[in-house]
Amino acid sequence: MAALDAWLYWIDHAAIAVFAISGALVASRKQMDAVGFILIAIVTGFGGGTLRDLLLGRTPVFWLKAPELVAVAVVSAILVFFMAHLVQNRFRALLWADAVGLSIYAVLGAEIALLAGAHAWAAVILGVITATFGGIARDVICNEIPLILRREIYVTAAAAGATVFILLRLDGVWREPAFLAGVMTCFLIRAAALRYGWSLPGYRARPGRDYPNPDT
Repeated sequence: MAALDAWLYWIDHAAIAVFAISGALVASRKQMDAVGFILIAIVTGFGGGTLRDLLLGRTPVFWLKAPELVAVAVVSAILVFFMAHLVQNRFRALLWADAVGLSIYAVLGAEIALLAGAHAWAAVILGVITATFGGIARDVICNEIPLILRREIYVTAAAAGATVFILLRLDGVWREPAFLAGVMTCFLIRAAALRYGWSLPGYRARPGRDYPNPDT
């Protein structure tokens, strides 16, 4: 809790809950038992923040100092275990829950990195890592194609949100409006990508060049 004030504390709880729910939704699609739900929820909720703290040298990592965060993830997983069958399209729900978690964590990770003394550019990168690594771990464990590898705008949205927040903070804007602006930037970009199928241009295969043989 060294770098977190009371306001960030509650934002962190919200982000953990949302990402834990997204992890539990994947567990429901894989028809796991309750322990599997909890495991995937914890990996999703804590993966990105754990890697961020290790890169920043902040040990012990944040959740080892805040057992209530583990409780939030466990409770979220158990709720989804008993209520997932009420969700008609779990993959769609997963995408939107992940979008909310992505938006909060991108800015929260950047904030924590900035408070820990990271340079602005590093804070943006660490915000992206915080927002995406838990989801990557979730999808790899569950044998899913990671969202980060799908032809959708994902990392770009996280980077945009973190960048907006950092720029506003460096310009002297108060934390709360800067945080909200960063979260909304990320969420709106990701939501538009989900709604309209936006994606960055992919590589187009082209015929290879024929190079002259130097031996002839």
